[in-house]
Amino acid sequence: MVNFSTFDLNLLRVLDALLRDGSTVAAGRRLGLSQPAVSAALGRLRSAIGEELFFRRGQGLEATEFARSLEGPLREALDKIEALLSGSDRFDPANSDARFRISGSDFFAEMLMPALAEHLARMAPSIRVHLVDLVPDSYVDTLEQYEVDIALIPRTALPEWVQSQPVFTSGFAVVARKDHPRIRRAKIAPGDTIPIDLFCDLGHVLFSPEGNARAMGDAALARIGRERRVVMTLPVFSGVSRAVAGSDLIALLPTQLAHHLAPSVGLEVFRPPMAIEAATIDMIWHRRFASSPAHVWLREQIAQLLSRL
Repeated sequence: MVNFSTFDLNLLRVLDALLRDGSTVAAGRRLGLSQPAVSAALGRLRSAIGEELFFRRGQGLEATEFARSLEGPLREALDKIEALLSGSDRFDPANSDARFRISGSDFFAEMLMPALAEHLARMAPSIRVHLVDLVPDSYVDTLEQYEVDIALIPRTALPEWVQSQPVFTSGFAVVARKDHPRIRRAKIAPGDTIPIDLFCDLGHVLFSPEGNARAMGDAALARIGRERRVVMTLPVFSGVSRAVAGSDLIALLPTQLAHHLAPSVGLEVFRPPMAIEAATIDMIWHRRFASSPAHVWLREQIAQLLSRL
């Protein structure tokens, strides 16, 4: 039983840092402490709690199951204390050196990060933001394991510990290379609707991080009893656009991205021949960050920038 009348609550910050970094050296850098000071704090923590917390593995430390069981509740408690003492109304982005990892497709490399970089340079020059690859099968796990702070994903069912906010909706447009021979022969101008027979006959490039050969466009076609020919999948939108620009293949892209990329890549934009349900993109985060002042501020900036889409 821990004696809270004598327990040093600063040791909880050390435990949190060690759970994050798995190294006394890295935890020391995070906390502004020397490696010996972190090791000494870990010894006091082990003595106070009466449980083994870490064991040596290679050059780092691995948490015991007991320590891992504390990770989520501890992070949430520390966030609540930070919010209680700081208050989001007193958060000063101009002097914050917070670090964030955002998970999302390369859509956001084009449509969010340049505007966010300019915004942070003016408002919060010491905040650092890293966009990392979206891994659709495990984005919730990355939130739970502290690998990312925020994910930007198509709307889906989420566990109760994940909070979300819709940030924009997107329709879909057809892209083809400039002067595509079959489209030109059909006398279809940019902005026109591609006829259904031509749409289904041409080869398609599909954005799919998992390599799936079917997506929302195929579901829309199935509703009218048609199919398209998907001949290639690529895990990034930039690859899809360049594959289309260098071939006679076509693709469905989010409408905003299609118009953004078309001039620089050499594409023309057309309307699809069938109705495709618009995709809602949600920003999601672990509820432990719900009241974290820096996290709240960054979410507000991202929502504001994406609302323009």
